[in-house]
Amino acid sequence: MRFVFNKTNSTLLIIAILATIAGYIVMGTGDKTISPIILIIAYVVLFPAAIMAGTKKKD
Repeated sequence: MRFVFNKTNSTLLIIAILATIAGYIVMGTGDKTISPIILIIAYVVLFPAAIMAGTKKKD
């Protein structure tokens, strides 16, 4: 069995996790404007990008 993620996927996944953590930390400070924006970017953009980056269609 081979590992499907490459370096790009792993890097994007780490960035997505850090952005999620940062979003929840900002939310804990009471900011109700910036934290949802950070979390939406993390969940809607970064996590799917980490999964889909570098995938190639097989012919």
